[in-house]
Amino acid sequence: MAEIQRVLVTGPTGKVGQAFIQRFLTEPKFDAFVVRALCHNRLLEPHHRLEIVRGSIDRLETVRQAMQDVTHVLHLATCKETPDQIMDVAVKGLFWLLETCRLSTTFEQFILIGGDAGMGHFYYPHPVPVTEQQKHSGYPGCYALSKVLEEVMLEQYYIQYNLNGCCLRAPWIMEKDDFKYQLSFGDDVFGGPRWRDLVGAEQADEYGRMQTIPVMLDPAGQPVKRNFVHVEDLVSAILLAFDQPRARQQTFNICMDEPVDYGEVARYLAETRSLPAVEIRTPYHSTWLDNAKAKFLLGWRAEYDLKKLIESAWGYQRAPDDPRVVWYPG
Repeated sequence: MAEIQRVLVTGPTGKVGQAFIQRFLTEPKFDAFVVRALCHNRLLEPHHRLEIVRGSIDRLETVRQAMQDVTHVLHLATCKETPDQIMDVAVKGLFWLLETCRLSTTFEQFILIGGDAGMGHFYYPHPVPVTEQQKHSGYPGCYALSKVLEEVMLEQYYIQYNLNGCCLRAPWIMEKDDFKYQLSFGDDVFGGPRWRDLVGAEQADEYGRMQTIPVMLDPAGQPVKRNFVHVEDLVSAILLAFDQPRARQQTFNICMDEPVDYGEVARYLAETRSLPAVEIRTPYHSTWLDNAKAKFLLGWRAEYDLKKLIESAWGYQRAPDDPRVVWYPG
């Protein structure tokens, strides 16, 4: 074991990276660790326990520099629907990281943050809970494909080289007021669906004025259940996975205990804030990610349920220096 424990974080300036670094550096059990942040588009401010390397993981020279004396890797870097970049990051970049890890004399553990995009989330019917054993089934597009390839590549390094790693598979990650803006009929909507595209601009503007809550319906007309996780719950799982023998070469679903039911969201906001709602038929389907394995092996528990997710989003007040910015690629 190296005298100094050093964790390399890729994608450190995103919502998960920043939340992780902040908590990791304040946890007494990790006082012997130094964090090295591999920054690409944006930078963090270095200090005595936070080192900065700048560059892209698609370059072997950058990865070798970033991996010098590293014991642990937390891989967060990704792209969204950017076909001209995503394979360089998701495939080549991960390959360079894993190759450097297996040849390193200090390396101990690799933690990958996966995504339920690789399981198709709400694009396909899931008649039973989605466990870690379900076959990969990415939805159309290069982002979902990249999440499948990442998990498969890591699994092959377990088989080929007995690499010590684990994958924490997260659904849509929420922080601050993200969930509130996920329900917006305006152009400020966070992620998808874009509700105004489904109802038309004129109707969407009226719904926006009324603060109307969209209720996503499946093809059978039932409210969709969709999986989310709060960033703080995901960070808790990451911290528990560090140096945990039972996490070795395992995949874990890290999500809320129950998926968010859009009908329940509308009922709760009607009761607590008198907000109106409108049902919107979509081609999407309900899914239920099963997080029992993470509870059993990691001792992890989700702190955020539907009520806490809603209240934290509606109660969040942004400071003037905290604008809503969604960075892709990060």
